[in-house]
Amino acid sequence: MSKKMETAARQSASGPELLKALRKVLPIKSILADPEDTRPYECDALTTYRQVPFVVVLPENEAQILDVMSICRELNIPIVPRGAGTGLSGGAMPIEFGLVLSTAKLNKILQVDAYARTAVVQPGVRNLAISDAAAYLGLYYAPDPSSQLACTIGGNLAENAGGVHCLKYGLTVHNVLRARVVTIDGEVLELGSEALDAPGLDLLSVFIGSEGMLGIVTEITVKLIPKPQTAQVIMASFDHVEKAGEAVAQIIARGIIPAGLEMMDQTSVRMVEPFVNAGYDVNAAAILLCESDGNVEEVVDEIARMSQILTDAGASDLIVSFSEAQRLKLWSGRKNAFPAAGRISPDYYCVDGTIPRKYLARMLKAIADMEVKYALQCANVFHAGDGNLHPLILFDANQDGAFAKAEAFGAEILELCVTMGGTITGEHGVGIEKLNSMCVQFQDAELNAFYALKQAFDPWNLLNPSKAIPSLHRCAEMGRMHIRQGQLRFPDLPRF
Repeated sequence: MSKKMETAARQSASGPELLKALRKVLPIKSILADPEDTRPYECDALTTYRQVPFVVVLPENEAQILDVMSICRELNIPIVPRGAGTGLSGGAMPIEFGLVLSTAKLNKILQVDAYARTAVVQPGVRNLAISDAAAYLGLYYAPDPSSQLACTIGGNLAENAGGVHCLKYGLTVHNVLRARVVTIDGEVLELGSEALDAPGLDLLSVFIGSEGMLGIVTEITVKLIPKPQTAQVIMASFDHVEKAGEAVAQIIARGIIPAGLEMMDQTSVRMVEPFVNAGYDVNAAAILLCESDGNVEEVVDEIARMSQILTDAGASDLIVSFSEAQRLKLWSGRKNAFPAAGRISPDYYCVDGTIPRKYLARMLKAIADMEVKYALQCANVFHAGDGNLHPLILFDANQDGAFAKAEAFGAEILELCVTMGGTITGEHGVGIEKLNSMCVQFQDAELNAFYALKQAFDPWNLLNPSKAIPSLHRCAEMGRMHIRQGQLRFPDLPRF
């Protein structure tokens, strides 16, 4: 019997023992073991890969999480942490015979401090709920991923989420001051500080973006910032994507840091406009959304400067929002790119990578060539200001081999990101989706360093195992020469 089969057999045999132990520490309503109850947890927003978990637990407090961690450690049961399940890389996909630990019931905003401009929240609090709770003080939480209505701050922390305003206000890592974390060996750690700095190594930055592999967060202190007095957004149309890319470079080169700087190609514009009627130019080869916020004088000046730069770069048309309602309408198209894709294609595969800003136009040209190569359409939306790409590859899963082609298409985009000096993920994480691409990005010594860090926090390898870090054996089997040539073979994972 192989080691994998032995592990599966041992974990399967411990199932009744696991349920018995869990019922001693959790209310019965917090334990889901019937397949019909656990099936909704079989995947995150990367729905192609699925695995029904053996059991799902929904602890209500930190003490219950400690008890669950202790039980799993003693019985050698893998744990997959889960927030709202909005992740796009398969990071919350269950492991067979494993346990899914949902933080959905830890959903309280514990404190909003107007003087310190902070909020203390539990991990199950929705991203947008933080800003709603602080609105009466004129404060808000800056990171705004497109799923902010549903995604939770715990999941944002696990993936280091960003959003359309991250260029000016930063990612999750720049907006979290402190995290309270439960480790697999039963410790409760306080990482970071509400002060400007914390003693010792910066373990908070290590933990943010660790994709549930190092511990379970139970409490988070986030920064709040004053809501800008006003904001305006420019929609600029271009007849060539190269001109739009040059406009992005020029805005940054002139020392302007817009509140948001997004690019959409013609395919994405034509996909979105009938869905939200945002007023986008469907004849443009690309559009840019450039936002300025601050006091009235600052915004007037910055809008004028950006308008001139955009015009000089070859913009064929400019629309400047004249009201808050119009500003939100112009942003609604960008924020609804994913649901809009569902109206024109049975399925889509969202890729997430980064490149230096100067290569935006070159990347769009390369993706256009790949569309021909793979016979699949791709709609491109970019956090153009920081070079974060979100190509949406459209396909029909009912067609044999269609998803394999979409995967290969996405992998080639990510390989090109690395070649251009970028990375294989900007904010969606690695999960199971990008394990092969990790072999493109990193060498053996680097992967060994990642494993050493993982082992320091989780020597039993029980927290979200087989995610984010590929084994050296996996990379060796693929063969780096084959990877470099784009001949990627994908993991044998359960598919729907």
